[in-house]
Amino acid sequence: MAKSGYQNRIELVQGTLDMLVLKTLQWGDQHGYGISQAIRASSNEVLQVETGSLYPALHRLERAGWVSAEWKKSDANQRAKFYRITALGKKQLANDYERWGKMVATIEAIMSAKERAL
Repeated sequence: MAKSGYQNRIELVQGTLDMLVLKTLQWGDQHGYGISQAIRASSNEVLQVETGSLYPALHRLERAGWVSAEWKKSDANQRAKFYRITALGKKQLANDYERWGKMVATIEAIMSAKERAL
């Protein structure tokens, strides 16, 4: 049975995508396509954020006050909405990153356990 390309993709849960978007915006203002390319490049092509996931996340982050947006000209001289992380977004990113670390440590502890604790 042949494996489809879909089986090799890693699906991101909503909170993780939000955290990655906020982290990407810490590197500087960016439009949606640039954010998706930055995540893709930073993950060595493992994470590919589809527009159907990215733009709802950006709108959600904007509504929460974690990012602000402004229409500008892109490098390709096209009108694009550029996103910027806000002070509130930076605080949220710090909180998310701390929770992420705890989650990773917890999952690692479970995965490396020799037997089930009762």
